[in-house]
Amino acid sequence: MTLVKFRKRPWENLFTSDLLDFDAGNLLNDKSWLKKMDEPALNIKEKKNEFEIELAAPGFDKKDFEVNIADGCLNIMAKKSESKEKKDENFTRKEFSYNSFEKSLQLPETVIDEKIKAKYENGILKFSLAKKEEAQKQKPKKIEIS
Repeated sequence: MTLVKFRKRPWENLFTSDLLDFDAGNLLNDKSWLKKMDEPALNIKEKKNEFEIELAAPGFDKKDFEVNIADGCLNIMAKKSESKEKKDENFTRKEFSYNSFEKSLQLPETVIDEKIKAKYENGILKFSLAKKEEAQKQKPKKIEIS
């Protein structure tokens, strides 16, 4: 029996591990997976009285966002476009960019929709989602053993 050394493509080391075994070449061609790479980072924290959500969206302005609640989902959309034009005697230079994303989060039934607050500051979109009183964590109750 002859052993042949197998050479991986350079990017395959990024997508393989001992636990996962899949073809990185096909993964890189999957457009839905590539779109997920463009989605903003998201942090969700649960506190006693509320949930806090932080969404990293640098480069946007407050007016670029549209946020709504529909069918128990918090829907976040942002669109921004810019164009610049410079004219000279010998040339015209046009530059443009377009950035957008959409994110939907299923809200738990314990959130009070009317008390959701949003704030955009320093590239971070922050949400505060108040919990219903019955959903707030209660202190542990000691049970006597007889």
